[in-house]
Amino acid sequence: MAPPPLYAAAVESSQLLGLLLWYPVLLFSLTFHEAAHAWAARRGGDSTAYLGGQVSLDPRPHIRREPFGTVFAPLLSFAWGGFMIGWASTPYDPRWAMAHPRRAAWMALAGPAANALLLLAVAVAIRAGVGAGVFEGSEGYGAIVSSVQGGFWDTLARLLSIAFLLNLLLLVFNLIPLPPLDGSGAVALVLPEAWALRLRQVFQNPSFAFGGILVAWLAIREIFPPVLRGAVQLLYAF
Repeated sequence: MAPPPLYAAAVESSQLLGLLLWYPVLLFSLTFHEAAHAWAARRGGDSTAYLGGQVSLDPRPHIRREPFGTVFAPLLSFAWGGFMIGWASTPYDPRWAMAHPRRAAWMALAGPAANALLLLAVAVAIRAGVGAGVFEGSEGYGAIVSSVQGGFWDTLARLLSIAFLLNLLLLVFNLIPLPPLDGSGAVALVLPEAWALRLRQVFQNPSFAFGGILVAWLAIREIFPPVLRGAVQLLYAF
């Protein structure tokens, strides 16, 4: 049985608002993540991404490089389940990475660090809103904070909740130490340089990348919920 016209219109309006909130947050978070990779690579001596225009918060160079991960996958995942997933990538010279494994490790760590910075900024905004009396803590999985006053503040609370959730997810997922995720490259910072070089050689095998993504995708389902609960508890701890 079809829903009443007014109910259907409200659902469509809510879905449209969700899309208008989710996609810009995801696209900016991915762009900031990849721009940080590109900036760190250039600082370390590799200008590959810089020459490709990726040391920038302009999303267009990142979309051109990964159109499916930055446009189609987010829209399809939202239409399918109301939650957006996506990805992007930063080019680098593998010869530079082999010659400078520690610099390549800092490049790898720069992406998650960018998401951590965004997460911190969102947390500060949420706490400021709670302190001002316009927000209150929320127990919902997707609603980290809710509005007290409604209207504009309700939309802003939803936007901040999405930004908190997505950047925490990008941070945790990318730190899993499996190829091709950033955590596998950052491991070199705690290894002797010879070991780091050998590990990078091993991880260049495409089969490791496929297996790593599969295991990480399964692992994040177990890892993320308790991390999210802990992050929300920390957000409102004081």
